[in-house]
Amino acid sequence: MKTNGGRCRIRALCWSRREWRGAGMAQKKYLQAKLTQFLREDRIQLWKPPYTDENKKVGLALKDLAKQYSDRLECCENEVEKVIEEIRCKAIERGTGNDNYRTTGIATIEVFLPPRLKKDRKNLLETRLHITGRELRSKIAETFGLQENYIKIVINKKQLQLGKTLEEQGVAHNVKAMVLELKQSEEDARKNFQLEEEEQNEAKLKEKQIQRTKRGLEILAKRAAETVVDPEMTPYLDIANQTGRSIRIPPSERKALMLAMGYHEKGRAFLKRKEYGIALPCLLDADKYFCECCRELLDTVDNYAVLQLDIVWCYFRLEQLECLDDAEKKLNLAQKCFKNCYGENHQRLVHIKGNCGKEKVLFLRLYLLQGIRNYHSGNDVEAYEYLNKARQLFKELYIDPSKVDNLLQLGFTAQEARLGLRACDGNVDHAATHITNRREELAQIRKEEKEKKRRRLENIRFLKGMGYSTHAAQQVLHAASGNLDEALKILLSNPQMWWLNDSNPETDNRQESPSQENIDRLVYMGFDALVAEAALRVFRGNVQLAAQTLAHNGGSLPPELPLSPEDSLSPPATSPSDSAGTSSASTDEDMETEAVNEILEDIPEHEEDYLDSTLEDEEIIIAEYLSYVENRKSATKKN
Repeated sequence: MKTNGGRCRIRALCWSRREWRGAGMAQKKYLQAKLTQFLREDRIQLWKPPYTDENKKVGLALKDLAKQYSDRLECCENEVEKVIEEIRCKAIERGTGNDNYRTTGIATIEVFLPPRLKKDRKNLLETRLHITGRELRSKIAETFGLQENYIKIVINKKQLQLGKTLEEQGVAHNVKAMVLELKQSEEDARKNFQLEEEEQNEAKLKEKQIQRTKRGLEILAKRAAETVVDPEMTPYLDIANQTGRSIRIPPSERKALMLAMGYHEKGRAFLKRKEYGIALPCLLDADKYFCECCRELLDTVDNYAVLQLDIVWCYFRLEQLECLDDAEKKLNLAQKCFKNCYGENHQRLVHIKGNCGKEKVLFLRLYLLQGIRNYHSGNDVEAYEYLNKARQLFKELYIDPSKVDNLLQLGFTAQEARLGLRACDGNVDHAATHITNRREELAQIRKEEKEKKRRRLENIRFLKGMGYSTHAAQQVLHAASGNLDEALKILLSNPQMWWLNDSNPETDNRQESPSQENIDRLVYMGFDALVAEAALRVFRGNVQLAAQTLAHNGGSLPPELPLSPEDSLSPPATSPSDSAGTSSASTDEDMETEAVNEILEDIPEHEEDYLDSTLEDEEIIIAEYLSYVENRKSATKKN
């Protein structure tokens, strides 16, 4: 897991029923956006006369309005009238809901259901806001025929917390709620009991997987934040720059950054498997933790920008882009972060890496998503500009499969081949040299990092040999930037660090009566007998530490250290449940190991994995949306 940057015939345009379905929902959303824009510009209120009568039925004037707008759009009058009527009905529903909320306090929530449901995916649900998230989930499941334990709800770009009330989570009247299913289903109901049972089991496994993900990341983040891991014995995550070298992060931000990057990598793993419903909660959690990091850090790495693209991409693939009210904001934020991180015209990126070919993949997806968002907002001119940019980048980034094969025959991986060819503008020989040089560079960096960790372990063992705990040794070495001599000076000046123990202080900090032989040894060195005895009690008989501390403090103990058994913690009483706890601890350790290993499996080995894409999906989507825009342009010119 790395930080990167400062580390995808003359006639009116009228679709027949078959053509309309073939064009898909994209054109309908475009039409809705354009008509909404016209209504707003013309200040037309469809819920009032003459478009709606006193009984809230459609007025005759709506047909004239539909003809007027169909002429402006060069579109079929019947389709325009149908969409305007849908907008009118929604406006009346919203107005009724507003009145109801003002008088009764019952809020209306717009629920966006999973794509597999054939019914209208936008539905209104009335509820009070003092209920819990769990109660809302139950209500949604019951109302729309979903299984309560196998759905997640996203409101305001955050997962709904089951134990808190809606008010506590900022849920308000007219908010949008997106429902994610954990199970993969193509039908509304299964008649075959066996298939339904398998589906439920799959959902249970996915829910457990999400919980293991959270547990594994918390464990790894804790290890990273404490900086107390033995890399030879304990799996952990490290944060490195674009070259692969470890970087120092302030402890106050290290845990949040580790959790943010961990959730992002896990979400990206689900994205690769096209499990968008599970990917989105991970990505939203990553966004939450990134927001706990300082602005300066987010402006110097491209991780946060890439995350914004992944979140918008996930909403798009879930066909719920309208649920993301701030899609434009997220895409603009990504663009700004890329500029801050890579520099104007990518000059900072070129200075660091020598090229910017691989990072162009990110800009392709950025332009594509900006084009899609503008199209769904009815801005066909801007949509065409962004989509055309994406198309031009695709042509530039397209890789001849035969060139990949040539590099595969040289022993490189397909991922290395794609990244290398894009970095070298498609030149096979240059790509081979680039990959080889990068391999050698990484091997040297890993060797240096391994040597650094080996020296650190030796220093830890040395300090442990002096009587200090592993925890104390690691803390002082971190404070001394790995310098053993400086660490010793810190320890002598702060003898209380000896009390930083590896386990429960109630079992480790009890003082024992020192032997007369050890007291005599300190007296022989010139220390007072009573002080010598007190020092040995404090350091539990460790003559070397007692002597060093007394010598450093002029023959006396620092006042902050306990001088008598009464000052120390008494040993705990033995509990009959201790032996039973051993088995439980072993089980917990196995579960932690499983959770951690599951996380590590999804952390890509290649530091530029996030830049590697075949662009197959992007190619199809670019062509699809360009066809929508170009068909409209063509029809408009003909008319």
